[in-house]
Amino acid sequence: MQKLVSVGLQTIGVLSPRLGGRLAFALWRRPLARGRVRPEEQAVHDAARVEIVDNVKTYSWGDGERPVLLVHGWRSRASRYAGFISRLLELGYSPVSYDAPAHGDSDGDVVSILGHQRIIRALEERHGPFEGVIAHSLGVPFALYAVREGVAAQRMVMISGVADFGYLTDAFCAELGLGPKVNRELRRWIERRYFDSDDQIWTRFSVAPGKTELLVIHNDEDDVVHPAQAQVLLRNYGERAHFLPTTGLGHRRILSDPAVITEAIAFLQEVPSDVESDVAEGLDLSA
Repeated sequence: MQKLVSVGLQTIGVLSPRLGGRLAFALWRRPLARGRVRPEEQAVHDAARVEIVDNVKTYSWGDGERPVLLVHGWRSRASRYAGFISRLLELGYSPVSYDAPAHGDSDGDVVSILGHQRIIRALEERHGPFEGVIAHSLGVPFALYAVREGVAAQRMVMISGVADFGYLTDAFCAELGLGPKVNRELRRWIERRYFDSDDQIWTRFSVAPGKTELLVIHNDEDDVVHPAQAQVLLRNYGERAHFLPTTGLGHRRILSDPAVITEAIAFLQEVPSDVESDVAEGLDLSA
């Protein structure tokens, strides 16, 4: 099916890049399939407190102390974090997550990064401030932008994440064999339909230097988000960024890997460097 769609769009794109971009946008904006709760996730999923916040299905676990936000990616859902949630609960954290619009058990249409910012802000008002934020894949730019715009988080773990906002169209067009003219038209459709024709979104929503301690986890066999995106994150965060490379896990299995879960949560447990500095300044070392 993908091959047929690819050939069709390529042909249309040569004849009319504008029409090709419009059709590419119609395909680009639809998840096509909803992630279902897997058997190994069911117990964790069923144990959540479920609420509707900002018109999406949200989930929370624990006693409300030490909240940690979990943001899923494209065609995914909150239950994919079952392994993280179980471990966080054992350590006294309170995981919080949501099914994005048109994903999992949430209704509605797909929303932009600004829609996710509103949802995350609403969750912060209800459950935060967050001790940590963990995001995967497309959830990474959503989480990074929300924190950049004021959502509080002591530490962040970004897994298999998109750093360059333009990668969303570049990778899509490359996968379908669509040329630069169709890519430009696709970008224009995204600008018009989601951002009031703002052509600066490709810079505005890409990763920018931040002040939060950041752990970047990526896999060398990721066939969805190229490992080079991890380097973009690391360069932008500089000395506040830490890198955990993995091998053989791909894009999806990385989220349930026990070693990845252990390292990610261990990073959340570390005292942020600015807190260490504040503590050091408050100590009387002359005694």
